[in-house]
Amino acid sequence: MSQLLEKAKDFVVDKVANIKKPEASVSDVDLKHVSRECVEYGAKVSVSNPYSHSIPICEISYNFKSAGRGIASGTIPDPGSLKASDTTMLDVPVKVPYNILVSLVKDIGADWDIDYELELGLTIDLPIVGNFTIPLSQKGEIKLPTLSDIF
Repeated sequence: MSQLLEKAKDFVVDKVANIKKPEASVSDVDLKHVSRECVEYGAKVSVSNPYSHSIPICEISYNFKSAGRGIASGTIPDPGSLKASDTTMLDVPVKVPYNILVSLVKDIGADWDIDYELELGLTIDLPIVGNFTIPLSQKGEIKLPTLSDIF
């Protein structure tokens, strides 16, 4: 009897492990908006849904780093859902206060850009499996706005 139970358990674990899961990638990080308080960057995230029904997104968490230090982090609760059997583009706004940018003067002064690392966690609610987080990471550089960009 215990062997039968063990085989059934192994079968279920194997089937759950091989369930298709949504896949995501960061396609772009770019300047979105400049205000008196901060510079807002936008990360474009492409998420493919292999299922024939939409999947709710529980939250998106992000951590924006430069020179090994965190310069912005946060969560976006309930940003919508993934389209059924399609690819959904998500915009993740990242607001960086000017006082943090000032502390990065060494990096900025050399080439007027910010070398960054963006870490994202896309938490979705999969049937049967439950909450599932897709971790993403992107490294690159962002050119800073000049006065002509602001005015």
